[in-house]
Amino acid sequence: MTTLTATAPGTLKTRSASLDLIKWIGLLTMLLDHMRLVWPHMVDLFILGRFSFPFFCLAIAANVARAKPGEFLTAANARYFTLMVVFGALSEVPYHFIGTSGTFNVLPTLALGLVVAWGVQHRTAASVVLAVIAVGVGYALDKPLMYGFHGVLVPAALLLAIKKPGILWSLPSLLCLLINSRTGLLGRAAGLEMFALLSLATAVAAPLIGLWLLRQRLTFKVWPVRQWGYWFYPGHMVALQAVRVLM
Repeated sequence: MTTLTATAPGTLKTRSASLDLIKWIGLLTMLLDHMRLVWPHMVDLFILGRFSFPFFCLAIAANVARAKPGEFLTAANARYFTLMVVFGALSEVPYHFIGTSGTFNVLPTLALGLVVAWGVQHRTAASVVLAVIAVGVGYALDKPLMYGFHGVLVPAALLLAIKKPGILWSLPSLLCLLINSRTGLLGRAAGLEMFALLSLATAVAAPLIGLWLLRQRLTFKVWPVRQWGYWFYPGHMVALQAVRVLM
């Protein structure tokens, strides 16, 4: 969904096949997850859909990590945030036609998460103030935001995990467990319901798999996900709604 570039461990300076693969996995698992809204009998696709949000957040974190700390007020960052806001607005109508959650589409959560990650990376007065505001907005809009307040923190948690591998890898997994407990999955998992157990296990594993994959140097070429990825978000919802109407 973004124009992110990165290498695996360390520099995060040049385009990375592993990061493009992460974005492809995010897009495709999101599409599979949303297909169950057209074909309700495919409800198990929800489990694979637990990869999409963590992988989008990881793409954001990798993009932020490649920037030199302190270089916050740039045209590239302004364009990045503006694209998220614009496509978030464009996506709201098709999202509510196909979605049933009653929340905003995912882009407002990702945009707020981007601002928080900038605060962690740059630590300038402007970036920290905006990050605090984003955290406050996320807290105030916990219910209407997709994935809620904890979802806003996931990109920053993944950024910390990229910069300092080790115990910090557990933080995004914990947040992903929390964001997926909002729909009652935790209680159902406590009752040993297999669907809930697999959903939560996937949510916890997704950030770890993504972080591992980001550090790999793939020997094969992956078609880059560039700015067309923004159009994919509202576009796939329009296409799925068209299929539902035709059915």
